[in-house]
Amino acid sequence: MTAMPTISHARKAAFQILMAVERGQSHSDDLLRGKAVNALSAPDRNLATALVLGVLRWQIQLDHQLQTLLKRPNAKLDREILIALRMGAFQLRFLDRIPARAAIDESVELAKQAGHKFASGMVNAVLRKLSVGARGVELSAETVAELALAQAHPVWMVERWADVYGIEAARANCRHGQSQPASVIRLGKQEAEAELVKAGIQLEPGELLRTARTVITGDVTATAAFREGRIRLQDEGSQLVAEIAAGAFAGLDQKVKSIIDTCAAPGGKTLILAEQHREARIVACESSAQRFDQLQARLAGCGNRIECRRADATELNEDGVFDLALADVPCSGTGTLGRNPEIRHRLKLEDLSRQAERQRAILSATLRAVRVGGRVVYSTCSLEQEENEQVVEAVLAESAKTRSVSLESCIEALRSDGILTESGAMRLHDCLTPKGALRLLPGVFHTDGFFIAMIERTA
Repeated sequence: MTAMPTISHARKAAFQILMAVERGQSHSDDLLRGKAVNALSAPDRNLATALVLGVLRWQIQLDHQLQTLLKRPNAKLDREILIALRMGAFQLRFLDRIPARAAIDESVELAKQAGHKFASGMVNAVLRKLSVGARGVELSAETVAELALAQAHPVWMVERWADVYGIEAARANCRHGQSQPASVIRLGKQEAEAELVKAGIQLEPGELLRTARTVITGDVTATAAFREGRIRLQDEGSQLVAEIAAGAFAGLDQKVKSIIDTCAAPGGKTLILAEQHREARIVACESSAQRFDQLQARLAGCGNRIECRRADATELNEDGVFDLALADVPCSGTGTLGRNPEIRHRLKLEDLSRQAERQRAILSATLRAVRVGGRVVYSTCSLEQEENEQVVEAVLAESAKTRSVSLESCIEALRSDGILTESGAMRLHDCLTPKGALRLLPGVFHTDGFFIAMIERTA
């Protein structure tokens, strides 16, 4: 019996993850942190990660090129064949150190072992055609449609960004979506930094927060400081959301005794709220069973001060109970396309209105949960106005018992308290909207895209 040709562990793992993402079974980020990938050697783990994220980031452009090489350009291909082609094409186009023969042969073998033996010849022929002129391909980007194809983003998404923010900001958003996000840590204790440097990890100061560091080289997850929770990975923009929420009363004579985080998982922002208000009682809510378990595990070391509650944020039944609330609501995530590249393939324009309806319900319920004079920080990692300004404006219009609070004074207070860097505070003022909310577009800082607004209950 002839032995079945081998496929590298990295390519096999990447193929399985891409199949799961294509079927909508899970997110790439969750799968890349799963047991199957963790069991790989470090080089295989790196290659599998590069293949998964690279294919998802460049899928639109890869599909466009592959279609031109098919005998029937509009032919509908089975998922397994399409993913094998995408993986081969990505390696030929973008990974200079991968021999063309390996990229092609293993893609052919992936198709065969997925049960498509007869289509494997087509995979071979298409990828060999592509390999002839694969490297150094550049597409012009003079129009929005050309920019969308050149940066592998949906045309409708880039058109919206260009209309709202201008073509250069749209271009920057796209570039951020095609790049690996910065690896950023939060220092729980300052002495952990010296420990990391001693371990050979190179760090740079955060752009915005004095407790943030960008990892330049090294694996922080392999350190005792990470395992023991003295540092943790968290995007600097995400940290900023929590710092603004924690500093909602900065500069005012107000003591925060009770806090609710209405959409708390995975818990990074909750931990910052607990760090900054060490005597406050905190309720951390999450509706998803799986994410709730993750939240409980992450906050287990905080003792009884944090109550983890399995609850839908739209159904909060407290009225006037809390001093402070954070509503970091589920959203389209268009500010995180570099980190979660498959969002661009799943998201449809009509999804935004559905998201906004739930976001309005969460914000309204959260405002009812705070006392008179209490404040709610509303945030998303979306770039879309339907989920940001329009949600806040709609909720304010529904109730005369609320008012918008500009974040300008909060920024200054956080700077004075030594939480924000001087340059970060100065640049954040330029990110304020006319109504005093903050909008961080991807690429302005080394962060994902975020929207942050503050609302006070007045009666």
